[in-house]
Amino acid sequence: MESTISKAKSTERIKGFFVLAVLSIVWGSSFILIKRGLVVYSPDQVATLRLAISAIAFLPFFLFRFRKIDWSKWKALLVVGLTGSGLPAFLFSFAQTKISSSVAGILNSLTPLFTFFLGVLLFGSAFQWSRLGGVLLGLIGAILLILYGNDSGFEGDFWYSMLVILAALCYGTSVNTVGTYLKEMNSITISAAAFLLIGTPALVYLFSTDFVTRLTTVPEAWEALGYVAILSLAGTVLASIIFFQLVHWTNAVFASTVAYVIPIVALGWGLLDGESITVFHLLGMVFILAGVYMSRKKR
Repeated sequence: MESTISKAKSTERIKGFFVLAVLSIVWGSSFILIKRGLVVYSPDQVATLRLAISAIAFLPFFLFRFRKIDWSKWKALLVVGLTGSGLPAFLFSFAQTKISSSVAGILNSLTPLFTFFLGVLLFGSAFQWSRLGGVLLGLIGAILLILYGNDSGFEGDFWYSMLVILAALCYGTSVNTVGTYLKEMNSITISAAAFLLIGTPALVYLFSTDFVTRLTTVPEAWEALGYVAILSLAGTVLASIIFFQLVHWTNAVFASTVAYVIPIVALGWGLLDGESITVFHLLGMVFILAGVYMSRKKR
């Protein structure tokens, strides 16, 4: 009996790490796809395209599951929609007009630290000194990246790097909200409801811009749209369902560790795309991952 339980736990652990690996590859590739979309479209168009395509993809699920949605939790669903996808879509798109996709991916690894920090402050998680030390180490790594990780100058990079840190803070809020208030709700239901709440206004806004003009006049427009569509369907729709399911299977803390491997994937894509990787990129990532490790350590 004990052997069966042990084997079941081992299987669950392997499944969890396998899902984390898949999510890391998918989300680690998101930054280079954003970069490709920005070749033709403005940052707000890339963001609203991403949200609108995702909302359209989730529409059949939303209609099918409409009566199963617990609308008494609409505030939590709205928070998940805004902080899990809505705001980060804009923050990353604007940030990557001034910082590389590699730096964006590395700074995104602050997400687990913010998950711990917000969990203690707002969601009733137990406080640990090692976690506080981890947050401080992670912030040192982020500061190294902000100050020394780019070649285009301090002033612009500082503020645009802060946009990515704000996005990581949003992700920490979203995963804690799912783990605390939406634990009993199906992952597809969460995703469908959250994206419809934010995707509908995004679609309206998109067509108030010159999106159609760019699509019909710029030669690379359809190719760029294809990259954003891949970003939406794989990096947003599919990944969101898997991620929320992972939160249900495990917990908010374990699920947020997907950000550990994302920087490695983002750095790999950056190298393939000709981006320069400096010692400060690597040093900053070491500090961030060391902070994440400390935050995960038990007393």
